[in-house]
Formats: sequence, structure tokens, C-alpha cells
Amino acid sequence: MAGADDSINRRARGLDRAFEILDFLRLQRQPLRPNEIAQGIGAPRSSVYELVNLLLRRGVIEYRGDDGRVFLGRRLYFLGAAYAEQFDLIRECEHLLARIAEETRETAQMCQLDGKKYAVVLMNEGNRPFRISTNIGEPVPIPWTASGRLLVDHMSDEEISAFIPEEDFVLPSGERLDPPAFIAEVRKAKKDGYFTFNSIVDSFTHCFAVPVYDADGICVATLCLVAPKEDGLRNRDAYLRVLIDGASELSEKLGYGEDRAPSARTAAGR
Repeated sequence: MAGADDSINRRARGLDRAFEILDFLRLQRQPLRPNEIAQGIGAPRSSVYELVNLLLRRGVIEYRGDDGRVFLGRRLYFLGAAYAEQFDLIRECEHLLARIAEETRETAQMCQLDGKKYAVVLMNEGNRPFRISTNIGEPVPIPWTASGRLLVDHMSDEEISAFIPEEDFVLPSGERLDPPAFIAEVRKAKKDGYFTFNSIVDSFTHCFAVPVYDADGICVATLCLVAPKEDGLRNRDAYLRVLIDGASELSEKLGYGEDRAPSARTAAGR
């Protein structure tokens, strides 16, 4: 039994390391040599080389160029396509974001948690000469974002404190956001049914986030708008109405009762 348990544990560690390699390539967004990957993730080169060869044989990663660099492979694309076909939220959001961007002329996003970080999953840029965009899939500390106040609103205060890494409360300016103050904003956002603020990441945008709830009342995603600060403040109520309508539509399709979250509609003048 001990030998079987050891074998299972080794395979589990190997699987964790393989996903670490894939995530590192995704975040770097460029082909890398195996030794560069090993250095980047702080892993033994021997185990990284072994896993890279295994992933190459499976088509999960592929060689790029003739210098031994590797990157994410087409098999991941096929897996992602199958995922998108079956996951209604992604498919529904693609159409909805296009509609929101057309109505508001602002950049519309669908955002979710990625581990202990926030990430933009889908984006539709607004129809204006001045474009605001971000990298899809790039992990961002939760406290830096409007969506972050909603994506953890199902957790207790203690769970939030344990979930978010301590260093993520340090803002881009170098100032530190007090965790109790962040949690207070989480509770207010839950009550209001939305969160808006002037972006912490840059000084010229205003961000809007509205929750999408599943059948259990968990915020599984947010619909967001990122607008130039003056436009965002001037059109605040109108932008919130568009987002709240869209989020309510998605939540209902996921089985969340419309009568369970009246506060956001009331706040938007409904």
C-alpha cells in the first residue's frame, strides 16, 4: 500500500508541475527553452525537461523555431474549443459583451477568479477613437479591481483574509489597502449589487462591475465596463443599468432567481 501511495503522490506532483509549466508559458506569452521555464518556476531542470518531453509527445506544447523553444500547442486549442462549446456562460457572454459595448461605446469585459487572482476572460472594445484594453488572462491582485469586491462576496471575513495573499493589498502606488477596509467594501458591494470606482491601476479610467450569480447565489463572474473617468462619472447610472440588465439576464439563465437580488435594480433606478 505504501508503494502505491508513493506512486500516486509522485503522479500528483508531476501533474501539478505540468500545469505550472503550462501556466508559466501562458503568462509569459512567448516560446521559452526548458531551462528558462525551470528557472522561471523554480523547479529542477531534470524534472522540467522530463515533463516538457511528455507534453511534447502529447501535443500539449509544441516546438517553436529550431532553437529548442516550446510554447502552448494546438491540442490545448482543441480542448479550449470543446470547453467553450459546452460552457454556456462563455458563449452567452460573447454576444452580451458585444451588445453592451455597442450600447455604451465603452470597453466591456467578463471577469472571473483565476486561482487567487482576478483575470479578464472575455473583452469587447468600445467604438471610440480612444481605446481601453487589457490582456485577457493576465492575473491581477483581487484588491486592485472593482470586480474583486464582488467575486469574493460569498466568503466570510476570515476566509477573505486567508484567501488573498498579504502582498496583494499593496497597491500599484505603493500604498497598502487595509484588509478590513477592503472587506467593508466587499460587504457594501454585496448589498448594493455593484461596485464602481476610479481605477487603482491607472489614473484616467472609471471601472464598473456587476455580479453574475449561479443557482447557489455565488458570484461566478462579473460584467464590467472600463470608461474614461469623466465619461464614466457622467454616464454612471446609464452604464449601471446596462450592466445590471445583462448580469440579471445571465444570472437567470444560470438558475438564479431575479427576486433574490432587488437592490441593484433599485439602485439603478428600476
